[in-house]
Amino acid sequence: MKDQVTLMKGNEALAMAMIRYGADGYFGYPITPQSEVLEKLEEEMPWDTTGMVVLQAESEVSAINMVYAGACCGKAVCTSTSSPGFSLMQEGMSYMSASEVPALVINVMRGGPGLGTIHPSQADYFQACKGGGHGDYHPIVLAPSSVQEMADFVGLAWDLAFKYRCVSMILVDGLIGQMMEKVVLPEQKPRRTEDQIREQCPWAINGRKGMRPKNIITSLELDDDKMEANNERFQATYREIEKNEVRCELVNTDDCDYLMVAFGSMARIGMKTMELAAEEGIKIGLVRPITLWPFPTKEIAEAAKGKKGVFVPELSCGQMIEDVKLAVECKLPVEFYGRTGGNVPSPEELLDALKNKLINK
Repeated sequence: MKDQVTLMKGNEALAMAMIRYGADGYFGYPITPQSEVLEKLEEEMPWDTTGMVVLQAESEVSAINMVYAGACCGKAVCTSTSSPGFSLMQEGMSYMSASEVPALVINVMRGGPGLGTIHPSQADYFQACKGGGHGDYHPIVLAPSSVQEMADFVGLAWDLAFKYRCVSMILVDGLIGQMMEKVVLPEQKPRRTEDQIREQCPWAINGRKGMRPKNIITSLELDDDKMEANNERFQATYREIEKNEVRCELVNTDDCDYLMVAFGSMARIGMKTMELAAEEGIKIGLVRPITLWPFPTKEIAEAAKGKKGVFVPELSCGQMIEDVKLAVECKLPVEFYGRTGGNVPSPEELLDALKNKLINK
């Protein structure tokens, strides 16, 4: 299969990108607004074409532990879910992080807390970016703002997971998962052979029938000094990721009076807000974090220099704003505007909020 231009939902693009990456397995459980991922995989039947395993687990807990098992074998494995299901996966993500195995977890966010609503939200920021499970760990967190990026980030997330032996996440609100856009799908990659997996992942469990596994992988360590050494090694990896893997988009940040920091669908809306503001002679620049972890702290700090204020719109009660405030070190005002319950603000609404909170204050 060569490059293919088609119209599809963000969730469908995720599924197609998994197949074309040469994924070994997907284990998931239906939950709105991401159920199309599993549905698209079932429709495409990749087990007949690439040999990819697609399995509907009995729960999100089962799904994440199936991913854990596949990751221990060096396989390219994945799961997707939405916010309540993501909560159930936190223990497994902590185990995988402690075991230093690569995996991809996708969270198409819906409103909460609790079962909440099936409509879009960005309120899983804390849970995803601060290590929602127990212990000191970080997943790499990518935040797409288009259907094209939904497709592109699947391969990127897996590549980063294998590079650093960690969990990678794609964190997206339900609006991007459900919207339809033109997307260019990547060329089909072959699945790796067992010999290639052994070469790429010499740490992996690769025993054969009747043989003890060459390696034993566990997240348990009862020796205090060894556990501390493990944590120090994990943190060294995270520092390397922070050094090398920060990604963000800067739009009009050199010639503006006010800076907007937004991700996902709010960045898309913010782009239109910038156009409306320019018509009124208001100069706004945008920083769009693409990696929510590692967070583009230095990039935001640099972009904020000389500005009159920073505006942070979110589909939440305010979570990313904490990291934005840390980035600017209280050197200028930082104001928040958020909607919840699945309500999505218009560009005009954001412009009015920015005026009221920063310009006319």
